[in-house]
Amino acid sequence: MTKNIILAGVGGQGILSIATVVGEAALAEGLYLKQAEVHGMSQRGGDVQSNLRISSEPIMSDLIAKGDADIIISLEPMEALRYVSYLKPDGWIVTSSVPFVNIPDYPEIETVLQHVRSHKNHVLLDVETLAKEAGAPAQAANMVLLGAAIPMLGIDHDKMIAGVQRVFARKGDAIVASNVAAVEAGFANGIKL
Repeated sequence: MTKNIILAGVGGQGILSIATVVGEAALAEGLYLKQAEVHGMSQRGGDVQSNLRISSEPIMSDLIAKGDADIIISLEPMEALRYVSYLKPDGWIVTSSVPFVNIPDYPEIETVLQHVRSHKNHVLLDVETLAKEAGAPAQAANMVLLGAAIPMLGIDHDKMIAGVQRVFARKGDAIVASNVAAVEAGFANGIKL
């Protein structure tokens, strides 16, 4: 089993937290992993992207070639489209439906969403609203997105929840509980494979 995952978004959205949780869960499953991060002007709302590769076999490279990504997980729909050339023909896009408008010439959102919907395999969710409905703060939107992506990642749901618990444990029980609730909300509202 090998999964090539591109994580994309805007600085401050929690893309690297998703990578950390997936890494924890992958290690708990006895999988190998490699990660490469590209930080744009993240402190100013610039793009953030991470290549995350997990496999049951040793991995030689941490970079994902064009046309080789199994899934793009993005907290910003236009950022998902930025990396679509890396996606396999049967790959998945799991993204927020709400834009982070950080540039003056941001395209019309409905046009962006139509491009996402044009891909056969996609999940498009208002992750901030789902986080709030789960009793979590809007900052837990990244964990909602992670929950929606669990079926495509090939990692056991319970190991992913345990990964969330380990990653957020130092922040206290309330933060752990809200992040677990956010993951569960995404899992419940995503697509079951």
